[in-house]
Amino acid sequence: MPHEIGLLGATGIAERAIVRPSAGRPGVRVRAVAASTADRAETFRAAHGIPVAHRNYRALLADPGIDTVYVSLHNSAHAQWAAEAARAGKHVIVEKPLCLGRHELHTLRTAAVVGGVHVIEAVMTAHHPWQAVIRALIASRELGELTGIRSRIAFDVPAGSSYRFVPELGGGAFLDTASYWLQAVQATVGLAEAIAGGHSGFSGPGGVDLDFTATLTWPSGLRATLDAALAEQHCAKHEFIFTGGRVRLNNFLRPAAGPFPVNLVIAPQDGRPRVESFAPSVYYDDQLSRILRTLDQPGAVGCSDAAAERIAVMEDVYLDALSGRPGR
Repeated sequence: MPHEIGLLGATGIAERAIVRPSAGRPGVRVRAVAASTADRAETFRAAHGIPVAHRNYRALLADPGIDTVYVSLHNSAHAQWAAEAARAGKHVIVEKPLCLGRHELHTLRTAAVVGGVHVIEAVMTAHHPWQAVIRALIASRELGELTGIRSRIAFDVPAGSSYRFVPELGGGAFLDTASYWLQAVQATVGLAEAIAGGHSGFSGPGGVDLDFTATLTWPSGLRATLDAALAEQHCAKHEFIFTGGRVRLNNFLRPAAGPFPVNLVIAPQDGRPRVESFAPSVYYDDQLSRILRTLDQPGAVGCSDAAAERIAVMEDVYLDALSGRPGR
C-alpha cells in the first residue's frame, strides 16, 4: 500500500528516521513538512527535496494527499498534535515517548478510534534479535534464575541546546530515555505487577532532571534499574544478572544513522564467556519497515497495548520521583 508522509517538525530525527529510510523505498514518499515557522519548513523542504512546505501544522493536517503523519516535536507537544492528526484521519508515527501520561494516552487512543487510524510510538531499538536471546536464556535457566537488570543510558547533549533542558516541554533525562529502557524490560521479562519508583535531584535548569534513577521491583524479588543522564559521554548498556552468570550488552544504541553490530557477552560463573553477535542493523530502516507493516494490516487500528503499558509505567516512575523532589 502506498504511503504519503507528512512531517510535523523540521528536525534532525525526522531526517534520520523518515526522510533517509524512505528514499528509494517503493510506495513511500515524504510529501510535505511543517515546522515552527514557514521559513524553517521551506529550508528543510529545499534541503531534502520534499515537494511541499506547509505554512503551519494544521495546514499540513488538512492536506488530502497525506495519509501518515510523523510527529517529532518536543515531548509535551506529542499528544496534542498526534491526536489532531488522528482525528483528521491520518495514521500517526510519534517519536518516543508517545505521550507523557495516562490522561494524554486516553486522548490519543480515543482519537485513533475516532479517526480509524494507527497511532504508533517510534522506539527504534524495539524487536532487535538480542531480546529474543535473553528471553530464551531466561526460559532455559541456562544461567540460573534472573535476579536483576541494570541499565544505563546517557545522551551527550550540549547544555541548554534543546527542549531537553526545559521541564515544561517534557525535557529531562528520564523522559528522553525511558522508552528504550521500558521496551527492553517489557520485551524480556514483561512489566506486569512491577512496582515503580524513581529518584532525581531535579538539579538542572528550571528544575529539569539531568540525572535520574528509575526502579522496577516485582513480587518475585526481581529488580530492574535505570541510571539515566544528560551527560558529557554517550552510554547505552544493559546487564542481566542471573544466579549463575551475567549477560552484558554494550552500545545497544548509538548516535548514528548507519549500520552497526550488537554483541551480547554471555558469562557463566562456571565457564568461559561467549559472544553472541548479530548482523549490523540499521535501526531506522528496520523501524520504518515494522511501522509500514503495521499500517498495512487490515482491520485493527488504534494504539498498541504494549505502548500504553510503557506510558503508564513511565508516568508512575516519574510521579514517584516528583513526590520526593527537594522542597516538596
